[in-house]
Amino acid sequence: MTSATEPADLRLAFPWLIATLIAVHACMAVTRVAASLWVLDQGYGEWTVGVLLSLFALAPLFLSLWAGRLADRHGFHRPVGIGVLMALFGALVALGSQSLWAITFSCLLSGGAISVAAVAMQREAGLMADNPAELKRVFSWVALGPALSNALAPVAAGVLIDHVSFRAAFALAVLLPLLAWGFALRVPRHAPRQTPAQASAGARPAWDLLRQPALRNLLLLNIVLSAAWDAHSFVVPVVGHARGLSASSIGLVLGSFAVAATVVRLAIVRWAQHLDELKALRAAMALATVMLMVYAWLPGTPGLMLGSALLGMALGSVQPMVLAMLHQVTPADRHGQALGLRMLATNGATIAMPVGFGLLAAATTAAAPLWLMAALLLAAQAAAVRIGRARGADS
Repeated sequence: MTSATEPADLRLAFPWLIATLIAVHACMAVTRVAASLWVLDQGYGEWTVGVLLSLFALAPLFLSLWAGRLADRHGFHRPVGIGVLMALFGALVALGSQSLWAITFSCLLSGGAISVAAVAMQREAGLMADNPAELKRVFSWVALGPALSNALAPVAAGVLIDHVSFRAAFALAVLLPLLAWGFALRVPRHAPRQTPAQASAGARPAWDLLRQPALRNLLLLNIVLSAAWDAHSFVVPVVGHARGLSASSIGLVLGSFAVAATVVRLAIVRWAQHLDELKALRAAMALATVMLMVYAWLPGTPGLMLGSALLGMALGSVQPMVLAMLHQVTPADRHGQALGLRMLATNGATIAMPVGFGLLAAATTAAAPLWLMAALLLAAQAAAVRIGRARGADS
């Protein structure tokens, strides 16, 4: 154990950890939807939406490894507190001055807040498990946090925009970090206690973990699947706006994706012991590939909601499987570094994706980013095969 607090004691606070994660992530989700629709409403176009979505990944590019070290050194509350302050300040800026630069700054800080807080939350969740089966179950619940926030936040933001104003949506983003800190205070404080071996591992750079082929290929799969999620987040507001859908309808389409992701993660919690992580990942990739190819031809709001739900089932199953596999292919005393490296790799490799999606959509058609991701998912099946071979060699 890295802490004097036992897993059974920490598990009592697990609901508060999940509530904290939901509130922090919901702040980002509200900001993302409100910012995307605001720039479209102001006539800035698809390219600007792509830039804004890229900003959510820019801060994690610089903060992820630092966040991992911070969590290993100080535990849960300090990094979560820093993340809450970042989210709160960014939301206040957007609320106080609805200009392109203010909203740009808000997107940047909101993405940074998640990167700092999420690594600490994932590390703390790992301390709440005392065996491999429990670890998979814990991370299935952790994956539900973003799914629940994505299910509620877009709908709430869309309704507020339609019936009140954009300012009301940004006001909701201000309240959510305050709520998150209230939940975080319910999690017990405990100082991390490192062994000499763990202190030595912490002194080594996270980059040398990439010498492990299984981790490299797992990160590659995570990158491509995360980019597919980003492509959906980009295309829905653009396609919905082009078809004349209301903000509420767009929010419902995005919400159906998140509801499906929530349902599939609940199923994983129930059947975790019976799932093979790699087979589940490959099945998710196959389903996502098919849906990305046909999404543009789905009719009306109901059709888009159905397509989004199927994509949500596929892509929503990814995070618990990846986190469980990451803990299997990474030394136990370096899980914090591996979590930071995963967040860095995902955000670093996909930071250009929304901008690229915007340019591609502007130059061709709004559905082109989905077709690009379908092709990349097909290519990424090779990485999944290599992971399977490595697991077979180790067994």
